[in-house]
Amino acid sequence: MRITVDTDRCVGAGQCVLNAPAVFDQDDDGVVEIQDPAVTPEDRDAVDTAATLCPSGAITVHRG
Repeated sequence: MRITVDTDRCVGAGQCVLNAPAVFDQDDDGVVEIQDPAVTPEDRDAVDTAATLCPSGAITVHRG
């Protein structure tokens, strides 16, 4: 699993941080940042949830 974020699309809702705080953070403007691009098996469900709940669709989960 690999994740990418489109910081231009991010609206700062924070669903990513609330659902996967080990993976995502927000900068001073509230824009998503990836803390750790190596998603552990324990964090996969949380990352999927964060991507699903992201209102702007700024998070993409790549499988394979």
